[in-house]
Amino acid sequence: MCMSTRLELIIFDCDGVVVDSEVLACRCLADALTDFGVPVTLDVVIERFLGRSFGVVESYYEKVRGGPLPDALRVDYEHRLLEIFRGSLLPIPAIKSVLTQLTIPFCLASSSNDRRIEATLAVTGLDRFFAGRVFNAAMVKNGKPAPDMFLLAADTCHADPGRTLVVEDTSPGIIAAKAAGMEVWGFVGGSHFANDRVRQALVDAGPDRTFASMTELLPMIEHRQ
Repeated sequence: MCMSTRLELIIFDCDGVVVDSEVLACRCLADALTDFGVPVTLDVVIERFLGRSFGVVESYYEKVRGGPLPDALRVDYEHRLLEIFRGSLLPIPAIKSVLTQLTIPFCLASSSNDRRIEATLAVTGLDRFFAGRVFNAAMVKNGKPAPDMFLLAADTCHADPGRTLVVEDTSPGIIAAKAAGMEVWGFVGGSHFANDRVRQALVDAGPDRTFASMTELLPMIEHRQ
């Protein structure tokens, strides 16, 4: 990816990039699936579903159980998720400072549904930064690793994909950004990177660079420009 063009837009993923939610969410999903007859460990959920839309979970359940995922499982999972988010969810360190100082337009693009995104941003006080600039998988035909959501975000924000930077933390997100023709930086500062396979999967997806602290982001952007 050529880095000589000036940026017109920065797209942030949500979970694992602006909030440290991935382990919390994966633990809730592992518990819900196990209670509904599909026993899985936290590590399996992290490695199989991280960064993907809930449709991938539905497909997995159907494959294992031979029938559609029950609505009650989804309701149970979302209830667990919102409860643990209200009590334990934190923003990624320094992200508020970064968003306050950014002079380049930015938005949020997440595989999560709008209810979860709304709760996530409200609980962490990040909602004021992304008001009216949130994109999710329900807005497009294909979620990550397809490029659809990132292309929609760039088009809506009147940005050239070739002048757009994506900040992602999962291999599906890295693949989606690259497919969209965008520059992509891998953020490896979330708690889910304690899993070595997650880190290796992100590296294997080929981000243009990686970084572990949001304090690094503004200097890297300034140097890039």
